[in-house]
Amino acid sequence: MTLAMGLRTAQGVFVVPLSLEHNWPLAIFSTALAVQNLLWGLIQPLIGMAADLLGAGAVIAVGSLVFAAGLWVLTWASDPLTVTVAAGVGLALGLSAASFPVILAVVARSVGPARRDLAMGLVIAGGSVGQVVLPPISGWLLVALGTTGEAFSILALVALAMVPLAWPLGERGRGERGGASNAGHGRMSLASLLPELRQAWARPDYRLTVLGFFACGFQLAFLSVHLPGYLSLCGLPSQTGANALGLMGLFNIIGCWASGVLASRWPVPRLLAALYLTRALSVAVFLACPVTQASVVGFSAMIGLTWLATVPLTSGLVVRMFGPGSLGLLFGFAFLSHQVGSFFGAWLGGVAVDLTGSYDAAWIMSGLLALVAAGIHLAIDDRPMVVAVGHIRH
Repeated sequence: MTLAMGLRTAQGVFVVPLSLEHNWPLAIFSTALAVQNLLWGLIQPLIGMAADLLGAGAVIAVGSLVFAAGLWVLTWASDPLTVTVAAGVGLALGLSAASFPVILAVVARSVGPARRDLAMGLVIAGGSVGQVVLPPISGWLLVALGTTGEAFSILALVALAMVPLAWPLGERGRGERGGASNAGHGRMSLASLLPELRQAWARPDYRLTVLGFFACGFQLAFLSVHLPGYLSLCGLPSQTGANALGLMGLFNIIGCWASGVLASRWPVPRLLAALYLTRALSVAVFLACPVTQASVVGFSAMIGLTWLATVPLTSGLVVRMFGPGSLGLLFGFAFLSHQVGSFFGAWLGGVAVDLTGSYDAAWIMSGLLALVAAGIHLAIDDRPMVVAVGHIRH
């Protein structure tokens, strides 16, 4: 998680340098990252189902190799099509297998219900450690090495380190710990998963969960891809954006841990509503203040507290409603909505600048979506669902 999410966040550091290096509009690389987010979401349910059926270790290892290959192609890519294929397709395939939708499913099945929320929060906090470290390192590599290609080559080597870490996560044949009623993970089949998906989709609360996750994807993609460029346009040093992403990751470690603790005491839908409302207020205050180093630090800290804290809570909603047995598939569909939002967050940010010379429209949309998401989550009832198929038995 540390490596995968750190590498993902670090890509935003390259938007402006890669555009300047090749004399491209900002929309070229930002559109490639938008394609990445969309494709990641589209294939995530399939990858999650594959991990549920085959075990997560092999799926994550293969995804890590694909991720490294995509970064290696970016070391020599010199035309928009190759960049889009490498960043938009290759990295999407890698991320769908090697990041939190698959890994959280492993954790949910390996930890008893009493500790599950905290465990998933700690795993997402581990991803935030990568966000603290890798974006600033990427910014330093760009300055030290002088070209984006050489910096991408170092990141490709970092991605390869995920492969040996993946193998211990194989689950095939293991039952769930903690006394849950689900059948052993190794006995899951396609025939049992698909009825669970139909049952889940028939429940309005699941559909609201899927819809609310759209706002999270829009905001995270917009900030991770475009915040460095926005701060550069505001006249701040180029390293400021990379440092801001790192600071968000640092505070997100606190936010993920806190969300895991609070989830056992507060209703999770209301906790998610509070996080989205905090995001909306943070955006409003940041836009109302002059853009300075101090305001960037304050904004990064507040957004960081909520950055990925929504992920374990959203997956926790799915577990509460349907159990952990098919979490890879069911959370994968929720994550599809998240990534559709990510596509628009990454794409519209670049388009807004190219058309208007300003990020204002994207900033306003980000804040409004956070308000809508807060209202959606207040309407969710996460009580367990009683059905007669597969692993959803509560």
